[in-house]
Amino acid sequence: MKIQVKLNAILEEMELAFEESCSLLNTKTGEIVLLTLDDLRAAENEEPFDDLPDWQQENRMIAMDVVENFEDYIELPTKYDVNEYDIMENFCFTVRDQRKQDRLLRTIKGKGAFRRFKDNIIDLGIEDQWYSYRTECFKEIAIEWCRENNIECID
Repeated sequence: MKIQVKLNAILEEMELAFEESCSLLNTKTGEIVLLTLDDLRAAENEEPFDDLPDWQQENRMIAMDVVENFEDYIELPTKYDVNEYDIMENFCFTVRDQRKQDRLLRTIKGKGAFRRFKDNIIDLGIEDQWYSYRTECFKEIAIEWCRENNIECID
């Protein structure tokens, strides 16, 4: 039987992804966990943790389970699987107004592209359009990840 995971749970984790963390799906329980790389390193090194606050102890216990039962976990799509720049560029080409499209394409060149892009979608009044497009792209990535990992994603 395929494991079932809510699509929204995967999407939330993809949104929360940050540099020093990883989100993993426990293929036995269907639970998604978010761990810092520090917790994983500490678990691998079997560092003591009884002096840590309760919430950190809980995270360390989860990290220990990941280390000890790594075959039961699959990493969710990472920022490397989600190329936000490509999503942003592709969105620009969906904007039908040529003037707006040209303006957006200019703003995504060079350093500071993400900040300029966000400022411009607000100025152009297409912020909602952007976030809908981005969400759909994230959904496609999540659904493909589920397919590749033989996971049934439910809405």
